[in-house]
Amino acid sequence: MPEFRIAHRTPLTVSEAWRRVTDWEAHAALIPFTRTTILTDGPNRAGTRFVARTGLGRLGFDDPMEISVWQPPSPAARCRLTKTGTALTGWAEIEVRPAVRGTGSYVIWREDLRVTRLPRFLDGATARAGHVVFGYALRRMLR
Repeated sequence: MPEFRIAHRTPLTVSEAWRRVTDWEAHAALIPFTRTTILTDGPNRAGTRFVARTGLGRLGFDDPMEISVWQPPSPAARCRLTKTGTALTGWAEIEVRPAVRGTGSYVIWREDLRVTRLPRFLDGATARAGHVVFGYALRRMLR
């Protein structure tokens, strides 16, 4: 599976950066033609499930996910999402750590993403596309 990694330094506190990057509905607002539906009652925790639907009208696909690891800030935070669908498989992991120097925090987004019907020789292109799309969304979330 093609894995990609995005790292971003932000002046936001760990708690505020964590709040923003784990607001699943806000993710959809930043990714074109996508909306998110939360399937379980809040708050976020291991076992929380949601679906990101990407597409126009009837053309599109669902990306169902479940939180498999939930570690809120103390002082760092970590969340792992497991993709449970048929079109996309893999996982995503989000870490938020205090900045090593000065104030703010450091956000690391790692994702192992596979489009199930795409030939393996396109894994590199999939990883690059994921890096661009999620990098853009992450920068916007942390503004």
